[in-house]
Amino acid sequence: MEEEEKLQPWKLILSVLMLVAGMVMTRIGVAWFGHPWAMFVWYVVAFLPVGWGVMQEAWEHISEHHDVFTEFTLMSVAAIGAFAIGEYPEAVAVMLLYCIGELLQDKAVDRAKDHIKDLVSYRPDRAMVVTDGVAVAREAAEVAVDSVIEVKPGERVPLDGLLQGGAATFNTAALTGESLPRMIDDGNEVLAGMIVVDSPVRIRTTRMAGDSAISRILSMVQEASERKAPTELFIRRFARVYTPVVVLLAALTVALPWLYGAVSDGFDYDFGTWFHRALVFLVISCPCALVISVPLTYFGGIGAASRRGILFKGGNFLDAIREVDTVVFDKTGTLTTGQFAVTAVEGLTPDMLDTVAAMERSSNHPLAQAICQYHPTEKRLDAKDIPGHGLEAHEGGNTWLVGTLRLLDKAGVGYPSELKGVCETLVVCACNGQYVGCLKLADMPREDARNVVGRLASQGVKQIEILSGDKQELVERVAADLHIARGYGDLLPQDKVAHIRKLQSEGRRVAFVGDGINDAPVLAMSDVSIAMGAMGTDLAIETADIILQTDQPSKVAEAVEMGQRTYAIARQNIILALGIKALVMLLGVLGMANLWGAVFADTGVALLAVLNATRILIRRRGCDRS
Repeated sequence: MEEEEKLQPWKLILSVLMLVAGMVMTRIGVAWFGHPWAMFVWYVVAFLPVGWGVMQEAWEHISEHHDVFTEFTLMSVAAIGAFAIGEYPEAVAVMLLYCIGELLQDKAVDRAKDHIKDLVSYRPDRAMVVTDGVAVAREAAEVAVDSVIEVKPGERVPLDGLLQGGAATFNTAALTGESLPRMIDDGNEVLAGMIVVDSPVRIRTTRMAGDSAISRILSMVQEASERKAPTELFIRRFARVYTPVVVLLAALTVALPWLYGAVSDGFDYDFGTWFHRALVFLVISCPCALVISVPLTYFGGIGAASRRGILFKGGNFLDAIREVDTVVFDKTGTLTTGQFAVTAVEGLTPDMLDTVAAMERSSNHPLAQAICQYHPTEKRLDAKDIPGHGLEAHEGGNTWLVGTLRLLDKAGVGYPSELKGVCETLVVCACNGQYVGCLKLADMPREDARNVVGRLASQGVKQIEILSGDKQELVERVAADLHIARGYGDLLPQDKVAHIRKLQSEGRRVAFVGDGINDAPVLAMSDVSIAMGAMGTDLAIETADIILQTDQPSKVAEAVEMGQRTYAIARQNIILALGIKALVMLLGVLGMANLWGAVFADTGVALLAVLNATRILIRRRGCDRS
């Protein structure tokens, strides 16, 4: 169904003002307002701003979708019944309360969407095409296959192609989730979305923009989103059962006394009396307290969560998150910081570390920055950059090499064979053709991630896993450090999607937590998708159902708790509203409750429900102070 047109606030204000003015004029006995037609026209005008759209929705559901028993039908029947028995203020109030509830729900969704970043800004839309040795800017969509493009350090590659002119280093985290920048050899494939790290590169394009890696991932997101049906709100599911039951009971209110009068001589059946009672029953049956308290409860849940840095894109995701029994985390940037730190130093003396750090000060590579942070020094050496390999420098007659194992292989320097099996990222060092030691670096787990397993388990989550594009050994090490039972590495985006589908085929309700563009397809595929908003890419944030603004994994457990608390309060309001409503409906059929008594009872229930709904806000403020 197409998105419903949102109610304009001025319409609510107009209806409220006319409803209150009409009741005041009746109370004080304004002469002209006492004329039946004047009163009728007044309340019809008050009714139309809030009621016309609802009645249109009811008709569209009936005529286009053959869906008769919706909350729109229920509201319309109740309002028409109130007009039929002359209870005009009640007819306006029925629609007014319903529309207030819908407006609160819309405001909650809009508030969350205001925090979501624009997706379009992520996609590279221009490319520097090299023609006769000169780079000229052109629209990426217009660049033909087999063109040569130039990309500078820090820029994102706009098109898929083959690297030209020597090896270079690229940040591939956006596509693979791999934390370590990757060195790509001359002639090998470079994908759109990768970021050039150290030096300008030229790429011969192999695909048009529409066929690039980013475009394929966007297509996967679109297909997965279309397969994921939106969660129905409770009131809509409830109305499909409640509405036909109420209409049937109203019909029986007229029919059963007639049947009883036909077989009993002592019962005087009056059609007008029982028809009036049936209409009163229909009006009483309109669950005003329910339709305002349920959206308000979810509005409160969304508002309380947003103040804790958790943005729900809609109330239905508060329902969905509480049903999750499996949480799957991306590793890089989600459970880990996405930044490297030195974890071990082997064979290097403090003086040697001074020299290595002095060389790294001339580089903007992430590993160089991590080494300089680990061992700060005022010393500086002019080092020669060897793209994709490392650095070379001369000091006091000594020649130093600092970089990858490939750098030592290229220089013919021997080193311990066990270094090839190390899962951490290595920076090896050689002096005058001799291996002298190395530094081991790794993407460090977030401190906040260490207690996420216990908190999720306490919320009823039975299984927690890690999916990553990093090496299997690294993923297993992080999983063990965080006490997570299962970790899967060496995965591409499509592998992650297949894994989520497998879990869902086993009947699991899966929440996936990620932060990169490579996570977007699996975010769209999961039952509930959660993006780390502070560091996450625009595409992940756009695709996800829930945004964590603070990049704290423990917020996932808070989101689950918020969903459970919101549902509990909503359920209390539903039981309260329906219980009292059923009692008043019974009294109305027996002629023991008039319409205004029903209105009073309904208003009281609505007030209690609203106060109950605000508990989620009051309790959360208390947590904020603690």
